[in-house]
Amino acid sequence: MMRIWAAGIGLLLASVGAPAQETQSDSTELRQEVVELRALVEKLQARVDQLEKQAPAATKSPEAENAAPQQQPEAASSAAATPAPGTGMAGFLHDTTINFSIDGYYGYNFNDPIGRVNLLRAYDVSSNAFSLNQAALVLENAADPDNGKRFGLRLDLQYGQATESLQGNPANEPRPEIYRNIFQAYGTYVFPIGKGLTVDVGKFASSLGVEGNYTQDQINYSRSYWFSFLPFYHMGVRTKYQFNDKLAFNYWIVNGTQQTEPFNGFKDQFFGFTVTPNSKVTWNANYYLGQEHADVMFFPNGGAPANSPTEQGVPFEPILTPPAGKLHIFDTYVSWQTTPKLTLALEADDEIERLFTYSSPRHTDGGAAYARYQLTPKAAIAGRVEYLSDRGGLFSGVTQALKETTLTTEYKFTQGFLARGEWRRDFSNQPYFFTDVLGVLKKEQNTATLGLVWWVGGKQGAW
Repeated sequence: MMRIWAAGIGLLLASVGAPAQETQSDSTELRQEVVELRALVEKLQARVDQLEKQAPAATKSPEAENAAPQQQPEAASSAAATPAPGTGMAGFLHDTTINFSIDGYYGYNFNDPIGRVNLLRAYDVSSNAFSLNQAALVLENAADPDNGKRFGLRLDLQYGQATESLQGNPANEPRPEIYRNIFQAYGTYVFPIGKGLTVDVGKFASSLGVEGNYTQDQINYSRSYWFSFLPFYHMGVRTKYQFNDKLAFNYWIVNGTQQTEPFNGFKDQFFGFTVTPNSKVTWNANYYLGQEHADVMFFPNGGAPANSPTEQGVPFEPILTPPAGKLHIFDTYVSWQTTPKLTLALEADDEIERLFTYSSPRHTDGGAAYARYQLTPKAAIAGRVEYLSDRGGLFSGVTQALKETTLTTEYKFTQGFLARGEWRRDFSNQPYFFTDVLGVLKKEQNTATLGLVWWVGGKQGAW
């Protein structure tokens, strides 16, 4: 604005050059006015110079002066609206893995058994049939305490023959149909105690025994006797405390073995250690104490006595003098990555159970040995030998000594697609296995199986 005034005054001065025809008096007056105007211009120019010197100290322009106060509230608002890492929908989607697997097989039993049934198998239960072992969906948002996220959750949904094998039945699960397709469902929190106390609450897979559920993570296609015999899952609280890089302690308190809902008031307990002396060796030693006898009987399919009490519409009756004998499981296994291509594993188990506290025990013990050799980046060969002494018939219903040998070949076409061919021989010291004639049993069964496994998803490592 000051520059406009100065320019106007300059034009005025230029226009007042005295013409030659003016009178002397007019000329004197004009000269006086010019002197006054020049003094005014000099005064205004000095004021303009002073204002221009002060401007950089305050702000460079009116636009910048007006914009600066507006940016600060906007930044503060943005910071307040941005969720912390791992929270909100964006963090949830970023941290969550969605994983699918399909596991199918064709197997043939050379006994040509009635009903095409392979006895003592957890998963490859059918002979001379194209079979769906399991289709699984795994959703996981894992805890990540190293990056400030201490909670997590996991859900495994499962369908197929394995569901019938793994999930409880009315013999040990009061209402199995409610939970049949939920293999795992638990939440996690890592408490900031020492190196971290991990607590899981919900339904989770058992870690008794070296083998697990998902085929792509196992050494063989079929599962061992011990996988079939030991608990598959539990419902309760699972804790793990990592003392250091080499030693961890595990403790659970759960409803029971294969009991999403309990059928008695006793709470089973698990105590275990995981020792990792170096990156190649892992050793687990576990003890499980339980009471696997019902004090109530449900009647989901009818047949309940008149006027029976109900739970959510299902009638039940209490057992007046329920047995209270205890179950003891001693389980240990070690895995050793002897070379980058060769993996070895050993497992030993001992299980003792009584019906009543004063009853004679039924006793099952034995073990298994595993070996796997990576021939090429895509091809591998593996073997398993196993022994199970079933005194009292806890596992098979018959007192017998069971043995099996398994040879597995593997070819991984690509990450996410695996084929396994397997020959397995089960044999016993008692006639036990089905033949093609009802009532005629053999001491052995031989099977050949081709299994195909597909899996996709963002989960890293073993499922």
